[in-house]
Amino acid sequence: MSPKYTMITGASSGIGYETAKAFAARGKNVIVTARRRERLEALQKEIEAIAPTVEVIILEADLASNEETIALYESLATYDIETWVNNAGRGDHGDITAPNLRHSLGMLHLNMDAVAILSSLYVRDYKDNDGAQLINISSIGGYLVVPGATLYCATKFFVSALTEGIDHEMRRGGYKLRAKVLAPASTETEFEQTANELEEPVDYGEKHGRFHTAAEMAQFLLALYDGDKTVGEIDFTTFSIKLSDAKHPHLG
Repeated sequence: MSPKYTMITGASSGIGYETAKAFAARGKNVIVTARRRERLEALQKEIEAIAPTVEVIILEADLASNEETIALYESLATYDIETWVNNAGRGDHGDITAPNLRHSLGMLHLNMDAVAILSSLYVRDYKDNDGAQLINISSIGGYLVVPGATLYCATKFFVSALTEGIDHEMRRGGYKLRAKVLAPASTETEFEQTANELEEPVDYGEKHGRFHTAAEMAQFLLALYDGDKTVGEIDFTTFSIKLSDAKHPHLG
């Protein structure tokens, strides 16, 4: 029997990095991809220390490029991927009346094109596989609009709707694959610093008050993975994960 793998995009830091460690701690082989190979190599060493029997495969790719995204997927044809996690994304904020097109186009390609391409190809190839799961990382901004982040929220609405729609199609068609969407709230990562090209890390305590660590969010992702619900979002009352059925209405 060939080994199975968990594929995680955007694994060089933050939620993706911690998610790779969390799956590895369960004995899952992981394939990790990002642009920064040195960060992936550091992740590989961390996993080797906590789970020496787990295989870690590193792949460099810039998923803001549709061509590289497709090439990445095609390079995995010989692997049996039981879980695919689309985590790579950017969170550009700013005044919608004064757009930064250079930033915006990169975010649109990464947050929407890459997720749509990889989700579609994975569903095509794994829809009939027992236990197959597609988990896409959206945001609480994929279910409500955050002031100053309209365009970003729109990309995450796309991710949420896409994922819920895929899961509905899987259930309606009697397929085995499940699609799930995780919608984090404020999570302490390099996300905001990178997106806004800041020299200093963001002080999440000062800016957001309440926030989760990336390691906590990885555990929420595992709770979504373990369950049968489609959506995992942050409940602002308890500030914990709330699992639910799909939120977008479907015809039929």
